[in-house]
Amino acid sequence: MGPLSGLRIIEIDGLGPVTFAGMVLADMGAEVLRLTRGGDAPAAAFDEVGGAVLHRGRAAVPVDLKSADDRDKVLALIGGADALIEGFRPGVMERLGLGPEVCAARNPRLVYGRVTGWGQTGPMADQVGHDINYIALSGALYPMGAGDQPPCPPLNLIGDYGGGAMMLVSGVLAALIEARTTGRGRVVDAAMTDGSALLTSLFHALRARGLWSDQRETNLLDGGTPFYRCYACRDGGFVAVGALEPRFYAALLAGLGLTADEAPQFDRTNWPALHDRFAALFASRNRDEWAAHFAGTEACVTPVLTLGEAVDHPHNQARGTFSEAGVVQPAPAPRFGLDPAAIRAGRPGLPLDQAMIDWAI
Repeated sequence: MGPLSGLRIIEIDGLGPVTFAGMVLADMGAEVLRLTRGGDAPAAAFDEVGGAVLHRGRAAVPVDLKSADDRDKVLALIGGADALIEGFRPGVMERLGLGPEVCAARNPRLVYGRVTGWGQTGPMADQVGHDINYIALSGALYPMGAGDQPPCPPLNLIGDYGGGAMMLVSGVLAALIEARTTGRGRVVDAAMTDGSALLTSLFHALRARGLWSDQRETNLLDGGTPFYRCYACRDGGFVAVGALEPRFYAALLAGLGLTADEAPQFDRTNWPALHDRFAALFASRNRDEWAAHFAGTEACVTPVLTLGEAVDHPHNQARGTFSEAGVVQPAPAPRFGLDPAAIRAGRPGLPLDQAMIDWAI
């Protein structure tokens, strides 16, 4: 059932971080009702493409939040909920008559989780944007990519999911613990700018000590070193090299047939030449040949797998990292003890009145 079994959470349907947060909470065992907008063409198209994955584990309940009757029924559901999560721009839920104050009057224990790009306050709170804009403003985007190219977007993993959804989940869970003690809920304001900035904490610490430069590809973890970056192989595949510690670096050199005298690790002046030498060596064999060559060593060399290849890797197969429940998809994480990570299918089209009956309201 999962550690959140017994928790009731209302998810106001949207895209991006609120959808991912709802999935994570449902994966952990919470009973999540996803309130959807009936007849919404973009949402319906997304349901067809991504719903089997990102909408798993919870019931879809079509509602018209502009209808007074449906709004009253939603408020009744809120009266029996532990938390609500939403991802509209600031003020939208208030205009629909379902803002935090209205919901708290119905249910003082309710944790009200809000995820937006810019946050609920600030001079940019009402502006539009996407993941790339939020991580650009937080400083998280600038260090990404090659030094002689514009910054490269890291998919939408940092803003939408890391800085948005996962901060929302952790904030909601923290507030739920407090509510069980105090009987009072909280509003959780998860801004993707705040969350993605928090994810850069290590680099601010390094920068404060003079150990991080704002110039891309000149630092320890941004591809600036020859021993922490990716290399192209003869067949067009890639390997990832992460030999940071001296012991691991020694294993890398041994596997490449080099000595420490030929390739001193922390001689910055020699890094460009050493990178070229490593690149030429890795280009001499196919990716999987290098993977087999370094398997079982401490060189920290792994193949860079495509999404499809990752599903079939023996380690991921052994752990059940991916599931074929409906479609191939990542299994729930993290694990709790030895319980298998099971996927629950979504329930599309649950009538609002039936949802109220199911929640015994």
